[in-house]
Amino acid sequence: MNTTIIFRPIVTEKMTELESKRQYAFEVDRKANKIEIQKAIEKKFNVKVLSVRTINYKGKQKTQLTRRGRFTGRTAQWKKAIVTLKEGDKIEFFENI
Repeated sequence: MNTTIIFRPIVTEKMTELESKRQYAFEVDRKANKIEIQKAIEKKFNVKVLSVRTINYKGKQKTQLTRRGRFTGRTAQWKKAIVTLKEGDKIEFFENI
């Protein structure tokens, strides 16, 4: 099992609203499956995970025009996992910093 499955928590306005439903979002390794994500969250935060939903994001193509010409590149591909915790469990992102 890959040791660095969880890269960072995703703290947005939408995810802050979902915290009342005990749902949290994380950027995770693109190759990790739901079972590996569940085990990593439970081990790192000492909580019980009820469900894991994952979303794969494809990188977008970006073009920048400069005096030297046109430069084309891509943004990174990434995977988001939304986990639902057991009643009474909670993850505090800003206490552990």
